[in-house]
Amino acid sequence: MLRLDFYVQHLVRHNAREVMLASGEPVRFRFAEGERASNTAIEHAQVVQLVQEAAPPASIDELRRTRRTSFQHAATGGILVRVEVDAAQAAEWRVVVRPEDDGGAIELDGVGVRPPPRGGVERITAERPVVEKAAVVEKATMAQSPAARMGAPRPAPVASEPKSDPKSGEIRIEPGHSRNAMNASGKRVDAVLGEPKINHLLRMMVACGASDLHLSSEVVPMVRRHGEMTPLFDRAPIEDREMRELLLEIAPARNKEEFGAKNDTDFAHTIEEVARFRANYFMDRKGMGAVFRQIPFDILPPEKLGLPPKVLELCHLSKGLVLVTGPTGSGKSTTLATLIDVINSTRSDHIITIEDPIEFVHPNKMCLVNQREVGVHTGSFKNALRAALREDPDIVLVGELRDLETISIAIETAETGHLVFGTLHTTSAPSTVDRIIDQFPADRQAQIRTMLSESLRGVIAQMLCKKKGGGRVAAYEVMIANPAVSNLIREGKTFQLKSVMQTGRNLGMQTMNDHLIELVKAEKVEPLEAYMKSNDKQVIKDMLLKAGFKLDLGGVQEH
Repeated sequence: MLRLDFYVQHLVRHNAREVMLASGEPVRFRFAEGERASNTAIEHAQVVQLVQEAAPPASIDELRRTRRTSFQHAATGGILVRVEVDAAQAAEWRVVVRPEDDGGAIELDGVGVRPPPRGGVERITAERPVVEKAAVVEKATMAQSPAARMGAPRPAPVASEPKSDPKSGEIRIEPGHSRNAMNASGKRVDAVLGEPKINHLLRMMVACGASDLHLSSEVVPMVRRHGEMTPLFDRAPIEDREMRELLLEIAPARNKEEFGAKNDTDFAHTIEEVARFRANYFMDRKGMGAVFRQIPFDILPPEKLGLPPKVLELCHLSKGLVLVTGPTGSGKSTTLATLIDVINSTRSDHIITIEDPIEFVHPNKMCLVNQREVGVHTGSFKNALRAALREDPDIVLVGELRDLETISIAIETAETGHLVFGTLHTTSAPSTVDRIIDQFPADRQAQIRTMLSESLRGVIAQMLCKKKGGGRVAAYEVMIANPAVSNLIREGKTFQLKSVMQTGRNLGMQTMNDHLIELVKAEKVEPLEAYMKSNDKQVIKDMLLKAGFKLDLGGVQEH
């Protein structure tokens, strides 16, 4: 049911003559004996959505040109209404909805409307097929309206079923759930007329400081804010048909074809002057879904990320392999973008990035930067990496070391005098070395150990922790490849790497537990959060107690 239909039902239930919706004001209902107002104001964004999802294309165009429009709408149940829209003030729209009739027009607060019918609300029924025009309007509204077809937001729980107080006559529209990201942020985001409907949700996601927007069929829009999942705003769940129309509007043709064949696809979407977004579309048991990761236009400086100084020294190497690792959503792309930006700002070299999709955009500063997207500019990571050797690069960034062949070429590229940056989904520096070696058959592992021991220059493993007071902060594990590290890799004694990292603090190395304890001491992270993020819980538990921090585990399991 469209948001507008909700108010039409309310109009009929209370036998009102008109309903008036104005941005930021209570919903007003006009009766023969006077007016009544709801106890809840309607937000400007909701007014805009109400119009966008119900208005036919011609009315949308007229509204864009003249800031006013009028259209006929056949609501659920066959109720025919006239909708008058005044958008002369950009953030103060006024909408009047009244039962349709053929009487003359009157003026209502500057908006031209007609008086209500004498015989009550006109309905389209099986007994009255003469109202042919209503069927045409309903078809146009449902089949042609871009907002309706693309899954514009439906009636929100902020306006659950209206009730009348029998004593005061007040019309109550009960407020919805207050725990949502937009309420928590205290911000309001207006829809932009004429742009894809998904952009309004993405704008809200950016405004409330969320990192990801999660859209799933039959579920309300959710965001990840400060590391926690929460509803974006109060509205009804999005049905699968709406979801498809909402998402496919912005998908490139190549990705539509890929999604049709594989039920998965990735691409980048941009809203100018807002942000870029990495989009992933998928199917689950309820229907189509998507996750949008926010990628800011501005690349964060190293100080903002809290990168250890030794990590920045890796940007000045002429050759070798540098790996940034961590679980999904740990900020690997952000860290790599910062490292590439440092190189771009301090060296005069040629940088090639191979990504799926391109996330952070790097303009040419002191370096020449070529960014290639898998599936658009090249067939695969391995193909692009092999071709990069013939493109005179100094620095190569590989978005993801996905398979044996890509890893093998990356190591060979590092060996042949190039600086290679790559990512893996591992949680510690020692496990990163094991993951690379285990990718290869047993008869090649000795050779790969030797090659890796000579080419590996550093591993940065990271994860994001919830920050005290809101937000998130990164914790880093740093392993620098000195002779001791190289020997242990060559000899297959990776289980001893942690000991070398602990004794190599003067060289800039640190374990994840070391940095977690630093964050706790700096009062940036709660002791329990540090404990939960640690890979070695017994060790960090002892470290916290030794440092004088009380750890209340409650029902949390230690293993």
